[in-house]
Amino acid sequence: MTAPSFIDPAALARIGDLELVARWVVEGFLSGLHRSPRLGFSTDFAEHRPYVPGDDIRHVDWRLYARTERLHLKTYEADTNTDFTILLDVSASMGYAHGTISKLAYAKFLAATLAFFSQRQRDRVGIVTFGDDLVEVVPPSARHLPHVLHVLERATAKGASALARPIAQVAATRRRRGVFVLVSDLYEPAAAVASALAPLTGAGHDVIVMQVLDRAERSFPFDDATTFRDLESDVRMPVTPSRVRAGYVAAMGAHLAAMRARLGSHRADYTLIDTSEPLDRVLFEYLLRREFLRTAT
Repeated sequence: MTAPSFIDPAALARIGDLELVARWVVEGFLSGLHRSPRLGFSTDFAEHRPYVPGDDIRHVDWRLYARTERLHLKTYEADTNTDFTILLDVSASMGYAHGTISKLAYAKFLAATLAFFSQRQRDRVGIVTFGDDLVEVVPPSARHLPHVLHVLERATAKGASALARPIAQVAATRRRRGVFVLVSDLYEPAAAVASALAPLTGAGHDVIVMQVLDRAERSFPFDDATTFRDLESDVRMPVTPSRVRAGYVAAMGAHLAAMRARLGSHRADYTLIDTSEPLDRVLFEYLLRREFLRTAT
């Protein structure tokens, strides 16, 4: 496998165009995979790939061999028709940025890329944006990628966040099992997040949780005494960073550990994403891990 080159998040922010970024990122990280997840032998031709020892010779393209004298297999995309829904937190805290890109901007690129990738896999894509209630809903459809991208373009960070009500509303309308990807900074206790996701995990949906945080939220790198403001409640608190840093970092570490443990025990696939990390590398590594777990079971 050729090591791919990864794109700095600041470069994505300068591009701005969600569809262009999604296409660029997807094509980039797929070129680094041996094959895309769920690529199989179905009825819809996808591409040729070189034969390797152990491959089923029934899939060799003998006509191509007659022209090139090289063995290639015809690969086909599995027509999964999965309902793929992104649950995007657009509460005010998602607007935080210590570096060059806010959590919401990064989450938009992430959501657009996941939607583009899923449609490429022939899934039906949809999106739900929410704070403490539903904001916009686009149900999954094979033709809804443009609508998903428009919703992402319009999304702004405002208001409070609470997972339970919007997720319960979504779960009540989805009878067909599908894939849900929650993209949020998850500023709720781990037990509350697991409880909010229970209507989805309990119904047998495949639930993926991507917690998006700015690196400063984990390391608390501030030096000067100042007043910090809660973006959702507008509560203000004077803080001397040197006095609270150790306690803050320990509390954040405990929160993240609890999130991973609690969600894992409730059948949710959890991953932590740092907005300073290249988006294509994050997805490349995540998809490889997910594909490995899928093939290992």
